[in-house]
Amino acid sequence: MEITTEMIKQLRDRTGVSVMQCKKALEEAGGNMEKAIAILQKKSKDIAAKKSDRTLGAGIVASYVHATGTVGTMVELLCETDFVAQNEEFKTLARDIAMHATATIRSLSSMTRLMRRPRPWQMNYSSKKSKASLRI
Repeated sequence: MEITTEMIKQLRDRTGVSVMQCKKALEEAGGNMEKAIAILQKKSKDIAAKKSDRTLGAGIVASYVHATGTVGTMVELLCETDFVAQNEEFKTLARDIAMHATATIRSLSSMTRLMRRPRPWQMNYSSKKSKASLRI
């Protein structure tokens, strides 16, 4: 079966993989789109396994403080090269992660109140009283 540019475009749109890899996968699969996707997934896993041993030597630190000034987060986002670290999209990603982390913290305010409750090992039981008092 002949591999057309339209088939390559469709596969690229579905997977986000490079044009040449899509073309090779379609040739290997004989034009079958589903088999080509399976081939690309397998290759992607192999590539990811090779990259897992790499060290992340560059990155940025981003922070976000809520408008109230009562809560904030600081995030360290690492990458392989300083070219990526200085990219505006990477910086925006780091700030967005910090902002979402801050929003999560604010939504956990009820969890914080729960965590402030005394634990059984923090209780001081008196033989004279049946109530427990908190050791501070």
